[in-house]
Amino acid sequence: MLGRRQVVDKKAGPYSWLTYEEVYETTIKIGSAIRNRGVNPGDRCGIYGVNCPEWIMAMEACNSQAISYVPLYDSLGANAVEFIINHAEVSIAFAQESKIPAILSCLSKCNSYLKTIVSFGNISSTQKSEAEEQGVACFSWEEFIQMGSLDHELPQKRKTDISSIMYTSGTTGEPKGVILTNGAFMGEVLSMDQLLVETDKEGTGEDVYFSFLPLAHIFDQIIETYCIYRGASIGFWQGDIRYLIEDLLVLKPTIFCGVPRVYDRIYTGVMDKIKAGGTLKKLLFQFAYNYKLRNMEKGLRQDEAAPRFDRLVFDKIKLAFGGRVRLMLSGAAPLPKHVEEFLRVTCCCSLSQGYGLTESCGGCLTSIANVHSMTGTVGVPMTTIEARLESVPEMGYDALASVPRGEICLRGKTLFSGYHKREDLTKSVLVDGWFHTGDIGEWQPDGAMKIIDRKKNIFKLSQGEYVAVENIEGVYSRCPIVTSIWIYGNSFESFLVAVVVPERKALEDWASNNQETGDFSSLCNNTKARKYILDELNTTARKHQLRGFEMLRAVHLEPNPFDIERELVTPTFKLKRPQLLNYYKDIVDQLYKEAKAKTA
Repeated sequence: MLGRRQVVDKKAGPYSWLTYEEVYETTIKIGSAIRNRGVNPGDRCGIYGVNCPEWIMAMEACNSQAISYVPLYDSLGANAVEFIINHAEVSIAFAQESKIPAILSCLSKCNSYLKTIVSFGNISSTQKSEAEEQGVACFSWEEFIQMGSLDHELPQKRKTDISSIMYTSGTTGEPKGVILTNGAFMGEVLSMDQLLVETDKEGTGEDVYFSFLPLAHIFDQIIETYCIYRGASIGFWQGDIRYLIEDLLVLKPTIFCGVPRVYDRIYTGVMDKIKAGGTLKKLLFQFAYNYKLRNMEKGLRQDEAAPRFDRLVFDKIKLAFGGRVRLMLSGAAPLPKHVEEFLRVTCCCSLSQGYGLTESCGGCLTSIANVHSMTGTVGVPMTTIEARLESVPEMGYDALASVPRGEICLRGKTLFSGYHKREDLTKSVLVDGWFHTGDIGEWQPDGAMKIIDRKKNIFKLSQGEYVAVENIEGVYSRCPIVTSIWIYGNSFESFLVAVVVPERKALEDWASNNQETGDFSSLCNNTKARKYILDELNTTARKHQLRGFEMLRAVHLEPNPFDIERELVTPTFKLKRPQLLNYYKDIVDQLYKEAKAKTA
């Protein structure tokens, strides 16, 4: 059922496995031990760490005892763990060994709720003492298992019970706790099963899934629960990005889930190898690619479109994923169309791109395997969900136009039950039973949905992280050498760029101190000046604890203030983002090109 690589003398060996029976027995004992610590049905349990067998066992132990599990993770900001423990009233937390110090460091501020810490591995006597001083008990994984028994009676579970409270960075300010019930969670798993039964091939005991996308997010939890439902095997990565490809090649999975950033890296790596292979190999690849693509566009399944070229040309690309992948899924952000087409043609397996949110308990729209016309879209609604578009006149989107465009609204069995302790936020997005996603969609003639924009000033980067742009512009504006800043990022890129109007005197003072000449306009074109402004902005960002993906990677210096004449700001000087993007589009493209060239 669950496997990981054994590391001996700092060298990872083959995968070693726990059977379903072994995992079941450990899970029941863990659940029993949780109850023995005074944690009861309806209470909350935190889980904190990278993907591993213990994460799943802690999750399933909570499920067995009708206890709500709450993923803890630090990518939501410096104080997120402390905030979530207090906000969700977490009374017991399971944590990876390396995360124990992070919990201990904030224990004095959350020990009114948190009373028990369990390590996925060992825990030192010093750590135990430190926790006990705060009235909190600590246990190693093995110690905790011994505290449970197999004959503990399991409580009744209902569909309406809260399975999980999952915190998300979807808006400005504090993280929001998305409430997901047992009914929503299992509705999602069974909907995915039905989709695969109807359109491709359902999971079996022969399948192997590669677990590396964060289990703290809904996407991976749903996929892993589906694998368990179907009796498949789940192999975990080591938790180190340097060894991810090696883990993948050792495991040789049959099911692979990724986010666009991962697929983009693989695409770039393969294309670089093809270019380095010489003219003949490049021509052969291009001929095979075009031949197979044409056949797929005619409606042939990917495995029937060019079987000979699959063996001769594309088999080597399939080996980049271990050689056995039969099903690929992509989510969290839009997959660039050229990358999606490339994967559909060359990876010799089914590929589906989906759309979903934590609030929809994962995927709610998905493209159908082997329906090539859905390339570039997120497909059709899944069984448990209804979707509609609502006009957004202020952005020029009309849901009743000949090409319907508008805000995507969702209704159905897999929707969340609201935000924990935030009725105000819940009411603002759940109207008459419809969840307003904030994403702008366009219905295609075949019923598939294409994501084309974002209603609010929040966007998603290619690794799936949300960026609340007004919030971080406020932080960067505190930099004394900036008078105005417009920050931009899109779902096909993993970082942010900006157009900055610098403070004239500050830039001129820098120039005289650094023997740089020229008027204000020419200084704005000076490469060294741009680097100076970028460094100062990122120093401000670090000072105010912005996260890594919120740091700027490139800036353009604009000598002329954003003005009403060019329609770049409103009469109250609020930024007009669509107009700014239209005005600076070529510059933005150049900034992305420059930033990527530096890291290549």
